[in-house]
Amino acid sequence: MVTTNENPAHQSANPLRNLSFFKLLTYRVFMVLSYQTMAVVVGWHLYEITHDPLSLGLIGLAEIIPYFCTALFAGYAVDHYSRRNFGVSSSFTLMTSALLVYAVTDHKLSGDPTLWIYGAIALIGLARAFIAPSYSAIFASIMPRQQYAKGASIGSAVFQFGLIVGPAIGGILVGWTSLQVAYLASAGLACISGIALLTLEVNTPKVVAEKAIFSGIAEGIRFVFNHQIILSAQALDMFAVLFGGAIAMLPAFLHDVYHYGPEGLGILRASPAIGAIITGAYLAKHPIYEQAGKKLLISVAGFGVCIITFALTPHFWFAAVILMLSGIFDGVSVVLRTTIMQLATPDHMRGRVASINGLFIGSSNELGAFESGLMARVMGLIPSVIFGGLMTLGVVATTAALAPKLTKLNLKHLETNGHEK
Repeated sequence: MVTTNENPAHQSANPLRNLSFFKLLTYRVFMVLSYQTMAVVVGWHLYEITHDPLSLGLIGLAEIIPYFCTALFAGYAVDHYSRRNFGVSSSFTLMTSALLVYAVTDHKLSGDPTLWIYGAIALIGLARAFIAPSYSAIFASIMPRQQYAKGASIGSAVFQFGLIVGPAIGGILVGWTSLQVAYLASAGLACISGIALLTLEVNTPKVVAEKAIFSGIAEGIRFVFNHQIILSAQALDMFAVLFGGAIAMLPAFLHDVYHYGPEGLGILRASPAIGAIITGAYLAKHPIYEQAGKKLLISVAGFGVCIITFALTPHFWFAAVILMLSGIFDGVSVVLRTTIMQLATPDHMRGRVASINGLFIGSSNELGAFESGLMARVMGLIPSVIFGGLMTLGVVATTAALAPKLTKLNLKHLETNGHEK
């Protein structure tokens, strides 16, 4: 499907000449900026009230519970109803969340302020459940299949840009202005995101719900688990992040290994995102088609090697460079996985497949932080990260052995043969 304002003249080699895609990117970047700004500010706000580290841990729990409970239903809804409207609703839900916490700071709500804050965070989790399915479905509606790889690269770079700039906006606003201004800024960014998507015209195909909700969700799950290429690509990313994610341990490395101040945390956390932006910009001009499956496996293996090297270096700036390289390898993995998912998924299942992918990635991020902390307690900080990197390499080897179709994958073949399993 294409938007009503699209024609062949717009289907150029540069996806950014597609006005609809530009609007979709605007939606994505302002959504990420709003979410990341809110994440930084609400953490500071809660600790300012409670002075209890446990309150920070509960932020993730308050967000992930509604996300996990809603994600599969969100995917079903996006597949059967207006894709754009669910995306717009997620923007305004995020805006409502920021305004709710603003009201707490302005003493306009009675009762325990922490409960109101956790309630606002739960709204963020609800909004997140609809963001990825809506974006994925709209992306496929407005982009020619020949531009999926380039579009995925640009979308990844935009997403990583938001991951860097959003926390900076939140920190600057809290430090130089006030919590109220920071929350209003987050609400404004979410509003801009929603307006950008409102101006996007998408011809959403009318799908008759021939199956009950749970049967429709089960159909999506069966499709993913019966599709060797999609399942192996998602599982590869999930386990790589589960075992190889060292980001959760950065405060410990700064304190115990590098003896660097808190400003170092921002540098190290930004390093992988910078690498991913470089990758996204490069792949937008030089998309990968030939031997895409092998290059996906190599990129994840490179990520694992970077994690091992990071654990072994005692030098702060060398560690920052290694983390940037890990972001480059991870960026290749993300772009290829996103392109594979877009090319291999039938249009009427895009919402459900994106939701399942979100559960894969969401669970790996949350469980990966827990696994890193647990292994550091059992094995020690540096050995635990080395162990995670080695496990990532093991996951790559196992995937290569069990998923021969992924190993042999050529994106040009998938582009022309569609949803072949």
